[in-house]
Amino acid sequence: MTISHAPATEQAVIGEPEVVEDARSLAGHPAWLSLKSAATALQALQAQDGSVADPVDRPAARRLVADITGAIDELAPHVPHDAAYLAASVRDFDRWAEGDFGVPDFLDSLSAFQPQEHRIDGLPHLVVFPMYTQNGSRNRFVEAVLVEVIWPEFIARLETEYTNRLFVSLRLIDFTPGYDTNSAVLFPETVAMREIPTFTWGAIFQDREAARYRRVVRAASGITKLDLPAGAARMLEDQTLAEKTFVMWDLIHDRTHMRGDLPFDPFMIKQRMPYFLYSLEELRCDLTAFRECVAIEQRLAAREDPTATEREMLEHAGLVQYAVIFDRIFRFAITGARVRNYDAVGGQLLFAWLHRRGVLHWTDTALAFDWDEVPAAVVALADEIDALYWESIDRPKVAHWLAAYDLVRATLTPHPASAWARGLPDEVLTGAPKGYTDAVLDDEFPLSMFFEALEKKMRPIIESTAGIRGTDA
Repeated sequence: MTISHAPATEQAVIGEPEVVEDARSLAGHPAWLSLKSAATALQALQAQDGSVADPVDRPAARRLVADITGAIDELAPHVPHDAAYLAASVRDFDRWAEGDFGVPDFLDSLSAFQPQEHRIDGLPHLVVFPMYTQNGSRNRFVEAVLVEVIWPEFIARLETEYTNRLFVSLRLIDFTPGYDTNSAVLFPETVAMREIPTFTWGAIFQDREAARYRRVVRAASGITKLDLPAGAARMLEDQTLAEKTFVMWDLIHDRTHMRGDLPFDPFMIKQRMPYFLYSLEELRCDLTAFRECVAIEQRLAAREDPTATEREMLEHAGLVQYAVIFDRIFRFAITGARVRNYDAVGGQLLFAWLHRRGVLHWTDTALAFDWDEVPAAVVALADEIDALYWESIDRPKVAHWLAAYDLVRATLTPHPASAWARGLPDEVLTGAPKGYTDAVLDDEFPLSMFFEALEKKMRPIIESTAGIRGTDA
């Protein structure tokens, strides 16, 4: 999951803010309830680009914006570390109203919001922007969220080794309808603004990731009769344990997008390539997190007298390995439509790779793993993808695409009608890259019989995780 586009300089935080209020207490504050209500009502007046297009609606929009800015002013003393941002937000809202609610421009307040400078466990933030929500709504409506930072001591220690100064880990407390969806990220590029700045942060809601993981894996392990290892079972019973696990996973995953022998733009913001390339990039980052956690676990397990922080890091290094495997095969593989679903292909590939390596078994309608052999098998897949990347630096772009396809098809069976599997005709091979991409089927690698059956049983469970909070799992 990519959270930003360019490195930035993190300002050192000396001490902590004078007031650190529990974000959960702010969720019942009358000003928050007023802000949430006004933002939700305003959405009904907005066009998809965020403007209020009908002049008839603008007097009501002005009243709602006045409610929003009044609530921001009232809540600002409770989040003093966000003072500059919230003051800029009020100015952006006032300017938007004075301009008769054209396409909103909140660049000034976005530039003032710098949550990466205050990575303090439990610190609350009030966030209000006209924005779309990834995996949620494509409308650039005014959305508001109350959040708090997840930043335990062992993560602060880990980040000194796996530096990722742009990464912010958050817990959702309350939100407007754009986040009552599958969206689990807060990205600056989704905000309505006049120009694109250098982004200095990106946030992931690890509580939502952990909660849907717990619900999905609990159901899937029951359906597949999987005997979960003790650590994996503990995660299903402990939301806080799962949240910290996902923070560790995402911290390492995200920084990987900028590291390694990269044959193309690692962020791949515009999908101009065959979608299985994105499958491999996301899987590469997940498997790197897995590999690093294996190394961390081995290193810390050898310590004679580890500190409390090291013991917590050791525990979570093992849990990340379970999380990567189970989230990939039980949720990613069968979530979403079968139209260019690159996350699904990555999950299918991991499952099939482990099965063909003989460390995953589906026998007598029960799923089992040879856990002692799993780490080496997962690392072997990571090595295959890394070798593809290293070799592709010396290849033309489309030759890299063909090599990537060969890597995937060596484990996953393409659709029988696949032009890629049969061999692309000369007119495509000698033509523009667009022809290669157009020849990829929407569902180039269909679900196996195992996943077809599992998806039917799991569909209502996965659908139920839209809008999930940590308290819901």
